[in-house]
Amino acid sequence: MRIVSYNLRKHAAIGELGAIVENHDVDVLCLQECDTDALPQRLRHLALVGATETNRLGLAIYARDELYDVRATRVFALHKSLHDRVLAPANERLLAAHLVNRETEQEVLVGSFHAAPLTASNSLRRKQIASAHIGMRSLAEELPAVMVGDFNYPLFSKALKRRLQTSGYELIRTTEPTYARYKFFTGYFDFVTSNGFRVDRVDVLPRGASDHRAISLFAQVTAA
Repeated sequence: MRIVSYNLRKHAAIGELGAIVENHDVDVLCLQECDTDALPQRLRHLALVGATETNRLGLAIYARDELYDVRATRVFALHKSLHDRVLAPANERLLAAHLVNRETEQEVLVGSFHAAPLTASNSLRRKQIASAHIGMRSLAEELPAVMVGDFNYPLFSKALKRRLQTSGYELIRTTEPTYARYKFFTGYFDFVTSNGFRVDRVDVLPRGASDHRAISLFAQVTAA
């Protein structure tokens, strides 16, 4: 499963998606900070699986409809930061989809995730990540699960990785920094967490109109 995740920076990079989908032969596309009312129903060979409805900074998932059936989708509101309570940018911070491969009948869970911004604490973001994993599992308990997106966690990610391993999840960081809004500040913001998948590396695509760079990965279900 070739997955691409992209924070569009308030929908600014929407015009880049068609070329990304085609050039990278994407199976599943996960978006953050999109205007869900302005999303197309199709992007090349991908169909819109689901999107948030109440967020100012929305989430969406597209999937290759000739290969995947959608068993279910669900949106989750996670622990709120002070930023969320005051400015209400994103009450719903996880969109999860239960997909079934028509050829292999393999069922998987995919999540598009957007953690609270840097004004919140790492502690709160850890709670959001843990709650997001639990939320995905509410769709199906034992399936392979992969969650991608903007984790807003540029510092102490090694400690986060160790913590997640105790709950059965691997955290995979990108090969290069993903955030570059300012020349003097770059960082690793966009991650992948997985359980039941093998993800060898997470590549970073060239920078476009967003302050984030899209990430690309190949996720392979591991043997039971």
